[in-house]
Amino acid sequence: MSEQSKTFEASMQRLEEIVRKLERGDAPLEDALSLFEEGTALAKSCNELLSKAEQQVVKLSKGEDGAPVEQEFEHAE
Repeated sequence: MSEQSKTFEASMQRLEEIVRKLERGDAPLEDALSLFEEGTALAKSCNELLSKAEQQVVKLSKGEDGAPVEQEFEHAE
């Protein structure tokens, strides 16, 4: 597993922990704001990592001679 994947996984785990704490609603306002800011930063970081990963994905298909041919990944929304 690459260091980037570990960072992504750790960030997602921390983000889920923050969401659970905020959903409980028992954190003092100052703590809740701090958690919200941390969560926002983590979400942005995870989104950037996913965007970079998506840019690296290529579609492989069989060329006319049978050799693999790389094509850009087309994201269907």
